[in-house]
Amino acid sequence: MNKIPMKTPLVEMDGDEMTRVMWGMIKEQLICPYVDLKTEYYDLGLPHREETKDQVTIDSALAAKKYGVAVKCATITPNADRVKEYNLSQMWKSPNGTIRAIMDGTVFRAPIIVKGITPYVSSWKKPITIARHAYGDIYKASETLVPAGSKAQICITLPDGSEKRVDLHTFECDGIVQEVYNLDDSIRAFAHSCFAFALDTKQDLWFSAKDTISKIYDRRFRDIFNEVYENEYKKAFEENGITYFYTLIDDAVARVIRSEGGFIWACKNYDGDVMSDMMATAFGSLGLMTSVLVAPDGSYEYEAAHGTVTRHYYQHLEGKPTSTNPIATIFAWTGALRKRGELDDIPELMSFADNLEKACIQTVEEGIMTKDLIGLSNLENKKGVYMAEFISAIASNLERMQK
Repeated sequence: MNKIPMKTPLVEMDGDEMTRVMWGMIKEQLICPYVDLKTEYYDLGLPHREETKDQVTIDSALAAKKYGVAVKCATITPNADRVKEYNLSQMWKSPNGTIRAIMDGTVFRAPIIVKGITPYVSSWKKPITIARHAYGDIYKASETLVPAGSKAQICITLPDGSEKRVDLHTFECDGIVQEVYNLDDSIRAFAHSCFAFALDTKQDLWFSAKDTISKIYDRRFRDIFNEVYENEYKKAFEENGITYFYTLIDDAVARVIRSEGGFIWACKNYDGDVMSDMMATAFGSLGLMTSVLVAPDGSYEYEAAHGTVTRHYYQHLEGKPTSTNPIATIFAWTGALRKRGELDDIPELMSFADNLEKACIQTVEEGIMTKDLIGLSNLENKKGVYMAEFISAIASNLERMQK
């Protein structure tokens, strides 16, 4: 069989723990037999991030902007326990946060719909896509411990050199301070991405924040979204029969639960982080959630929405087989390969990506699935298998499709 050629490399960002193990298996069994894979490889595993003082993360993000398409494995964001476990020189920041800050844009996360996997919310009939702002807020925050007796202020040095000070709090006991910020340009790019994606997919768009409490910060998001919509997208939305509206995030949560799905829900950075996990779990599993970062310059970074599956990794180190779900990671690869094929005009590569996704879904619908899906499936004849067996079953279905 002649392998499908590639013209431009993908940026490949390898990761940590169990997802790193499955990453290699996916490439070896599902991609490389059919694709003459070209990648520019970056090792974002925590040991190599420590070795390079996290420069490798920055380099990978810049490469994604250069080549236009990246695919990323799940990575560890270290806490105090991880600093000790990996003997780190410091608590390195989230690789996703670093990459998103450099690329900017919007993260779109949507569930993978599989027959036999019923959402926990019985009213949901269609996918709900979370559009998550990918810049600022707590992911770029400065924070510090504050001893009792301190007074906290924000000091802003204006362009003319004068200072503007905002009193935060006088601490009668020990406490903490966190400062967050955002940029009009990033918020505006976020709005454009959401409106364009809604038009492209012909879906209604919701945006939610909390401007009743955050009367300046969240209100800025609301005002910019409204300005962009009224000036540039309203007519196109009306012509396509889709709608845009703003609502408070607590109201949005209630409306989402009562809805049938089939829309895009735009959220600020942290809100989107939390709500996409909730959405994935409610639709079935984090292993059935796609994630793509769409940057303003037209570059894309595909990844799974879940973490590194630490518990399974420790079992793997003990020589035990694990039933880790690889579907979201496979869909990260297919998303990147399809986009690369689209940008480079390689229809065979796009078709291969479609077939690999169909092979994954077909395998589950035939009753072969990892154990996280067993309890969610209403299929009569279902079988829980280990990851290696599941990938082999996908490979068999893919082979038949590619003939």
